[in-house]
Amino acid sequence: ADKQTFLHPMHQDLHYFPFRPADHIVCSWTAMERADQDNGCLVVQPGTHKIPLQPHGYPNWEGKTNKLFHGLLDEDEKTPRVHLVMEKGDTVFFHPLLIHGSGINKTSGFRKSISCHFASSECYYIDVKNTTQENLEKELVEMVHKKYNATSVELRDIWNFRARLVRGERINL
Repeated sequence: ADKQTFLHPMHQDLHYFPFRPADHIVCSWTAMERADQDNGCLVVQPGTHKIPLQPHGYPNWEGKTNKLFHGLLDEDEKTPRVHLVMEKGDTVFFHPLLIHGSGINKTSGFRKSISCHFASSECYYIDVKNTTQENLEKELVEMVHKKYNATSVELRDIWNFRARLVRGERINL
């Protein structure tokens, strides 16, 4: 527990995606065990899916922050939050611009969940250079270079490698 925390700062998933349009992407988050405030359930800020992608980076927290767990750089603490207490098997679907995060697990047990993102094959890749996502790309490319000695990799290449066609025909992604 002292080496890693699954506290994920408030963020928008679209920060991680080099493809658009956002309205053709959805997240499904399923609780594999009961999730509540004690074990760090999902926290959302309703209505924030209507705002644009905000700048993200590492939070200025004391202690450990996990690699690539970026959060909003300018978080509005006054925006109302809802803690999503969920039973095993409950699933919530949300827009990639919805601001959300999770708390620290304060129990001796686990908070297990599975999260999948689905994007229409009509989505298209964007160039993240000169955007709020450029630093994320640099960080990921550096990690891929160290691990695989790969050169000339972009964020879109990483997502193209990770993506799996669920149904239909691969058009753009």
